[in-house]
Amino acid sequence: MIMDIWRSIEKKQFAPVYLLYGTEAFLINETKQMLTKHVLSEEEVDFNLSVFDLEETPIEAALEDVETLPFLGERKLVFLQNAFFLTAEKNKSKVEHDVSRLEAYLADPAPYSIVAIAAPYEKLDDRKKITKELKRKAAVLEAKKLNEQDLRIWLRERAAAAGVQIHEEAISLLIEISGTNLMLLANEMEKLSLYAEEKLIDAQMVEMLVAKSFEQNIFTLIDKILQRKVEPALSIYYELLRQNEEPIKILAVMAGQIRMLYQVKELARQGYGQQKIASVLKVHPYRVKLAMEKAGRFSEKELMRLIYQLAEADYQIKTGQAEKRLAIELILLKMGT
Repeated sequence: MIMDIWRSIEKKQFAPVYLLYGTEAFLINETKQMLTKHVLSEEEVDFNLSVFDLEETPIEAALEDVETLPFLGERKLVFLQNAFFLTAEKNKSKVEHDVSRLEAYLADPAPYSIVAIAAPYEKLDDRKKITKELKRKAAVLEAKKLNEQDLRIWLRERAAAAGVQIHEEAISLLIEISGTNLMLLANEMEKLSLYAEEKLIDAQMVEMLVAKSFEQNIFTLIDKILQRKVEPALSIYYELLRQNEEPIKILAVMAGQIRMLYQVKELARQGYGQQKIASVLKVHPYRVKLAMEKAGRFSEKELMRLIYQLAEADYQIKTGQAEKRLAIELILLKMGT
């Protein structure tokens, strides 16, 4: 649905009203930028773009601007931010909204205005008439975390917009290294696109140019340990120390990731699918996919042993029985046996 709306905007097939809701701020901001780019020319932006914060401005006042003819242009674009009246949440704003004015506008929108209503909240209150009307009459974009398929499409289209192609292997590696944060992925794609002299991004280029996050370095460290490859694991650990990462933090993230491997394995054994596991653990489905691939190679007994060893090291460090840097080094050696 997100991709369909974006393609329509690029083709200048605009809806009179857009409803952008959800907690993935990057998608909402991306849609706003696309609308601004395709609805108005650079010269028109100063005259025909309006932004209202509905925590400060009543909806009826904003609609007066919406219904005012554009100046020196065919269209005007109006962003209505923070539409808290669409939710059941309590809001500190003292502004009262006459939502009947918005209902009337939805029944007969101005042909020269495009309105984007942003509600950056996890859920809307579908019991409210205005919410139902908006979902029925507006183009609705739910800004939630993209699933793996949509994430891959988004990366391919982002590459195409930059005039390059990207291999599927490169997409997989990019997501594995950078995770699913759209802002981070967008920055990495921009860097890769600039470097791609042959207009092609491959896995080797991703490996060379994309910086691994702290969490990804820990994930790789654990992967080496699970494969009994102690020396590469120690090399990653020493590099993290050189980057001034705190040993206690390293230990905590290691424990959290191994615990997740155990939980994924146990839930999969109980018959839970990838999406359901992601929902239960409150993580992105792609992380669950990677965890399922790795956890399948090890027994629950092995993973529980690693969790116990990490907990014991944490206790020894916090009770002063072991020096923190050395304690983690020793546990990496022990875990690899």
